[in-house]
Amino acid sequence: MIKIKVENLTKTFTVHTRGGIEIKAYDNINFELQKGEFLALRGPSGMGKSSILKALYRTYTTSGGKILFYKNDGSLIDIALANESEILDLRNSQISYVSQFLQVLPRISAVDIVAKPLIEKGESEMQAKDKAKEMLSYLSIKEELFSVSPLTFSGGEQQRVNIAKGIIAPKDVLLLDEPTASLDEANTNKVIDKLLEIKKKDVSMIGIFHDLNAMRRISDKIFDVKEKEYANYN
Repeated sequence: MIKIKVENLTKTFTVHTRGGIEIKAYDNINFELQKGEFLALRGPSGMGKSSILKALYRTYTTSGGKILFYKNDGSLIDIALANESEILDLRNSQISYVSQFLQVLPRISAVDIVAKPLIEKGESEMQAKDKAKEMLSYLSIKEELFSVSPLTFSGGEQQRVNIAKGIIAPKDVLLLDEPTASLDEANTNKVIDKLLEIKKKDVSMIGIFHDLNAMRRISDKIFDVKEKEYANYN
């Protein structure tokens, strides 16, 4: 069952500070994501991998092409053309995004940040916080930091809180932009193990990995953005 089908996707940026020149981020991108599948985007830096993910989440608009999202009710929506209300509804119910950086309000504790997605799904605050603490512990965040704002944490700790927040209550489709970029090998493997658990629940994922071994462990398919084709990196 297809969850996302990308057809002839193109993105061009206009740089107004340089006389309005146009820079092509990517063009003619075509791939499919099946239900319960992990698709990795691979290619050299600057090939537009993160920009493609942002287009799928509609943080970026597109210059051309289609992003067909197959919803749970059987209907189809083109993310590239959907209005803001449709995109907001999709984000609230069926698609989520984990960026490289933690973006949170100050003075909110790590446990409250991680528990929030569970509370939004209807779990009690107590149960959500218990699960958040379990997830933070699993990702090697010390217990004494649970009640502290993660804005005071190290870069690696912030990224682990960001991952915990992003995967604790996964929606049908999960987009991951280098989730393990700042992590050591042990914590990278923990993240991959958790993503493998999520995948067994038929969550569909598209991700970018700097770590080739991590990408190989989790991926069902690898799409080479430079070559514009599925690739074998074994």
